[in-house]
Amino acid sequence: MDYADLKLIHVSAVTISFCGFAARGFGVLSSASWVRHRLALTLPHLVDTVLLLSAVAMLWIVRVSPWALPWLRAKLIGLVVYIALGVLALRPRPGESIAGSKTLRLVAWISALVVFGYIASVAATKSPRGAVEWLR
Repeated sequence: MDYADLKLIHVSAVTISFCGFAARGFGVLSSASWVRHRLALTLPHLVDTVLLLSAVAMLWIVRVSPWALPWLRAKLIGLVVYIALGVLALRPRPGESIAGSKTLRLVAWISALVVFGYIASVAATKSPRGAVEWLR
């Protein structure tokens, strides 16, 4: 498998992951029961595993450390923030209903979507400034 194939897999997994996250956010905020279904809980992990493995494989092919380039560092830091916000938005707390603390969940979900946009803009521009580069 070459770099172009891996990039296609990676970008496809990013798109599927984003759509799934957006859908699950709507589901959680509307107290939909399907968000607790086994498939809704398992599928995101499978997609994110493909996403991670394709990223690592691309780095392996080009022989680059993720910390070697400022834009890759920015993407990784953004990813950690995105994951933390996603956990706040989607994961039920012990003793809490799926609809618990909707304001916190909404703010975390919207913030995670904004961070996702930043990560995508960093990937597109190859700059830690992301979309700001487009405005120049």
